[in-house]
Amino acid sequence: MLKHFKKYFLSGLVVFLPMALTVYLFVLAINFTDGLVGKYLQPYFYENFGFYFRGISILVGVFLIVSVGFFVTNFLGRKVYDFFEKLLVKLPFFRQVYPAIKEMAIFLFSRERLSSFRQVVLLEYPRKGIYSFGFLTNESAQKVSEATKVELCNVFVPSAPGPLTGFALMVPKKEIIFTDITVEEAFKFIVSGGVVNPG
Repeated sequence: MLKHFKKYFLSGLVVFLPMALTVYLFVLAINFTDGLVGKYLQPYFYENFGFYFRGISILVGVFLIVSVGFFVTNFLGRKVYDFFEKLLVKLPFFRQVYPAIKEMAIFLFSRERLSSFRQVVLLEYPRKGIYSFGFLTNESAQKVSEATKVELCNVFVPSAPGPLTGFALMVPKKEIIFTDITVEEAFKFIVSGGVVNPG
C-alpha cells in the first residue's frame, strides 16, 4: 500500500508541480505589472470606460512592447534606438548592467542568435574520453588556421543548466563529431542537466 502511495504521489507531483509553478509565475507577473502601472491605468479606465480588471496592465504592456518592436524595426526607429543606446552605455551604472541584460534578452528571444548556431556537434571536452555538446558557429579565421597549421572550427560550448554562458573554442575540424541533433533538442538537454535526452 505504501509503495503504491509513493508511486502515485511522485507521478502526481511530476504533473502538478510544473503546472502549479507556471500558474504561480503567471499570477506573480500580473501582480508585479499591476503594482507598477495598474495604479495609473485603473483611474484612467474607470473614468473613460467605466471598468477595470486585473491583467489589463499586461495587455497594455504587450501592446507597448509590440509598438516598440514595430518602431525599432524601421529605418528611423533604428537610428533613434542606436543613438540613445550609445548614450545609455556611457553612464556608469548602465555601462556594466545594460550590455549583459541585452545579451541575455537576445539569447532568449532572438531567433538570430539560434540561427548563428549552424550545427550541433560533439567534441571531447574538457578532456579526452568525455564528450560535450557544442554549437558550430563558424570556420576559424584563416590567420589562426595558418598559424597552427590545422583546419579549425569555432565551437561554442555552453554551460549547464544555464546556456547563457560557456566557452568559445577553436577546435580541429577532424576532432569534431557532426550530428543531426537540432539546436532545440541540444538546448533541452543542457537546460535539464542531461535529464532530457535528444530525440
